[in-house]
Amino acid sequence: MTAPTARRPAGPVARGARVEARGFGWHHPGRERAALRDIDLVVEPGERVLLLGPSGAGKSTFLHALAGVLHDDDGQSRSGELLLDGTAPEQARGRAGLVQQDPESQVVLSRVGDDTAFGLENLAVPRELIWPRVRAALEAVGLDLPLDHSTAALSGGQKQRLALAGAVAMSPGLLLLDEPTANLDPDGVRQVRDAVLSCLDRSGATLLVVEHRVAVWAEAVDRVVVLGRDGGITHDGPPGRVLGAAADELSRAGVWVPGRVPPTRAPARSSAGPAGRLAGGTGTDGEALLSAGALGVSRGQPSARQLRARRRARRRGRPVDDTTAGRDLPTAVADVELGLRRGRALALTGPNGAGKSTLALTLAGLLAPVRGTVRARPPLDRGAGPDPLEWSGRQLVARIGTVFQEPEHQFLRATVRAELEHGPRLAGTPAAERERRTDELLRRLRLSHLVDANPFTLSGGEKRRLSVATVLATDPDVLVLDEPTFGQDALTWAELVDLLVELLDAGTSVLAVTHDEDFVRALGAEVLELGTPAERDRAVR
Repeated sequence: MTAPTARRPAGPVARGARVEARGFGWHHPGRERAALRDIDLVVEPGERVLLLGPSGAGKSTFLHALAGVLHDDDGQSRSGELLLDGTAPEQARGRAGLVQQDPESQVVLSRVGDDTAFGLENLAVPRELIWPRVRAALEAVGLDLPLDHSTAALSGGQKQRLALAGAVAMSPGLLLLDEPTANLDPDGVRQVRDAVLSCLDRSGATLLVVEHRVAVWAEAVDRVVVLGRDGGITHDGPPGRVLGAAADELSRAGVWVPGRVPPTRAPARSSAGPAGRLAGGTGTDGEALLSAGALGVSRGQPSARQLRARRRARRRGRPVDDTTAGRDLPTAVADVELGLRRGRALALTGPNGAGKSTLALTLAGLLAPVRGTVRARPPLDRGAGPDPLEWSGRQLVARIGTVFQEPEHQFLRATVRAELEHGPRLAGTPAAERERRTDELLRRLRLSHLVDANPFTLSGGEKRRLSVATVLATDPDVLVLDEPTFGQDALTWAELVDLLVELLDAGTSVLAVTHDEDFVRALGAEVLELGTPAERDRAVR
């Protein structure tokens, strides 16, 4: 991907903020080691810096510190000094704008326009200036929706754009972006990056961006700063020098280097190949586990009355028609015919808002279809019945495991170990086997040093690995994964791929919602591309 060359803003003075760290460090309470240590860094006004490092190196912590949202309540967390325009970041109100790794956590209000305006209102911007800035920010990030559009109806990628629009609208002197393109489709990645650069050109703001998609930003920044696993700076310099001369060293440390994909284990069987109408087809080998027929899905859900009528119709052996399934609900994806089989992988791809996550959650038995059926075959239902929507929680976790797009949505316990043990305990897994699975997943997904940490305090990449591990711990027959690789460094990405390939070879069926083409190829997955009707006609590659 070719990025625009970094440009300095017109005019004699840039209004960007100056960042200065002198021996700065941060130690999260309850952690064995510091997230950051001995950071000495100066970023001049208007500079554009790409901050890299392996998962858990403290990149997000540094951005949060600069945004002034970290609090040293007991005086034991902070060391050294961190300044924004010569003052503590928490005292520089409105000077920094932060887009966090999880856009869900930044949605505050129920309508798109109000949410974008929230920061401006808190800064007491005059009302007559707010709405032109809101409209301009939404247009800049490509979120072409009415101002009164519900934020609850947005896809994960759309929420990411909304969070960016809220930050851009504030015209901050320092723009802090934490994985801003993680859940975006390729066109969205380019659009958001170009929107950020355009805003910087106009304002002269300073940029610090954390991103695993290094190639997206490498030609658009002035500097690359790399944090090591111990939380200190290992490299700092122009992109060409850091990503060129140190490429081998960075790859060994887990940093994504443009043009390099870590080697992974090849699946014994590839799912890629010709497929049936619209969706992934039924393949030519492997035992059928789950099928969808004439399936229509919606982000809205049928009422309790409609669901009761649906159950009654099924019990009496009558077809479940549209009147009992929510006929009037808007359909995100329609007419899906697919089958999931043992040892086979299917990837759902397509633009943001195309209905990928909604389709995946419906197949996983967590949302009700509004048309057609989702049917578990006997090898999967094992006496629980053909409709996953009717299964109990205990029956579901042992058969279909789901990783949500937002990891926090599935955390239930106070420590990482307790979180990993919860699913197997619910499924009735014996204690010895539960402990063995937990220890293996902690080791393989590089979470062993976090066993006693609260899941909500992990970095974005660590949260994603934990969310995947909690599902793998129950050893289900079908895995439904929504953006499983976002926020992962190259080493943990490869370990996750190897683990999933082992499961495929052992007979697990994998359905993944993803924009990660390297991941799709590594799994040998068949592809269902959702989108416009014209795109659906040529969907499967």
